[in-house]
Amino acid sequence: MNDRSAVVIGYGIMGCDIAAIFLAGGWSVQLVGHSPSKWVGAQERIAKSVQQLGSQQESGSLVFHSRIEDISWANVHIVLESVTENMEIKKSIFSTLDRLAPAGVPMGSNSSSMRITDICAGLKTAERMANTHFFQPAHLVPLVEIAKGERTEASTLDALHQVFRSLGRAPVRVNRDVPGFLANRIQHALMREAFAVIDEGLATAEDVDVAVRFGFGFPYAAAGPMLLKEFAGFDTQHAAATVIYPSLCNDSAPGKTLTDLVTRGRFGVKAKKGFRDWTDEAIAEERQRYETALMQAANILVLSRPHAVSGSRT
Repeated sequence: MNDRSAVVIGYGIMGCDIAAIFLAGGWSVQLVGHSPSKWVGAQERIAKSVQQLGSQQESGSLVFHSRIEDISWANVHIVLESVTENMEIKKSIFSTLDRLAPAGVPMGSNSSSMRITDICAGLKTAERMANTHFFQPAHLVPLVEIAKGERTEASTLDALHQVFRSLGRAPVRVNRDVPGFLANRIQHALMREAFAVIDEGLATAEDVDVAVRFGFGFPYAAAGPMLLKEFAGFDTQHAAATVIYPSLCNDSAPGKTLTDLVTRGRFGVKAKKGFRDWTDEAIAEERQRYETALMQAANILVLSRPHAVSGSRT
């Protein structure tokens, strides 16, 4: 076991799964949250996630704290915040960290929508703060987006990148603090068109899923969109884009299908109703299938990752 320690603030689902990544990598973890009554549930979630990671290393130690002030800073190499999407709460946490965390310790926020520039506005050590955005389930989806704030130093991005790579993650640098960072911008472009084709009656929700999973989405586990177009030819892409782009949706607001679902409270599995109705049994079965598929895909990605980062760049 190494002697490095990580601090994770917040032990909801994301915080627990992030903690599991470090524990499976042999790190010690100090988990901070204000509800001791939830510690048992958090420990159970973390243990399951560590088991899913299938680590062959000895797991690190886990300690819970109720306050940031209780953290032991010896050997802490990274601090990650993963609390609710509330700007005032995040600003308060980073203000406290600004005062207490030793110099040189990089800090990240797992916010999916709030800029680190705004979270750490006015803080003395904002140069060591960045967005570190994970995707659910955080321990199974390898990507971590490291987004640079207006005051974030390059050395902070380098330090965070090195930590995540050492833990088997797939970190990417995002060079400006913009809404959606990198992956969510691409994903929302896809989702806008996916809902648009349903609005237009071109296809059902089920057929949209099949088209993505078993069509162009299928090879994405082996190659990203840019490499796929290297194979297909950018001249072919240009010709197809010239024909298709004019007919694509470019709405600046959510369309009818999505708006109707939200208006009617059909939020998906959290409400047990979305495009279809859900039972507890169906939710559990589908989550198990999904997570098993992710673990299988992760093995493929690990094998193919060296090819994904090799090659020259123009």
